[in-house]
Amino acid sequence: MEITRQCVVALTWTLKDSLGEVLDELNDPVEFLVGGTDLLARIEEALQGHEAGDKLDLHLEPEEAFGDYNDQLVFLEPRALFPAELEEGMTFEGLPEGGNPDAPKDELYTVSEIYPEHVVLDGNHPLAGIAIRLQLKVEAVRQATEEEVGRGSAGTGFFKVQRGASGEPGDATLH
Repeated sequence: MEITRQCVVALTWTLKDSLGEVLDELNDPVEFLVGGTDLLARIEEALQGHEAGDKLDLHLEPEEAFGDYNDQLVFLEPRALFPAELEEGMTFEGLPEGGNPDAPKDELYTVSEIYPEHVVLDGNHPLAGIAIRLQLKVEAVRQATEEEVGRGSAGTGFFKVQRGASGEPGDATLH
């Protein structure tokens, strides 16, 4: 079956930065809905017309992937607003109660640094500002179910992009 909109593809991949360092490797196939919200637009475009067994090598610039790094999405917040068991790498949807009122409420923030009195939260996607190389293999293709089409997702969403409040390119998080 050829990949078209409203079908589900099972993919494996190797994700590298522009220097060739492996950032992520997926050896077990994961399903994504083509024509929904699961995949970045550039990946969907590249998959069109391919079939199971095909391999693709893609180079995505930041604007085609996870956006440019936005230093306006980095916030220094009082340590007292966070739980005692706080660790770097933890994520929070929005800032905690009492945080910066100017911070976008619907962003996913990652704890990037912890100090005795403050915590640094970063609302950028971890791959923001990075050009990526993606080696994809189409493992399988099938027709999407009515439920998947209605939901706009096969339920996986590694490449699912959720727009922040402004909806601008680069104002997105990956889940």
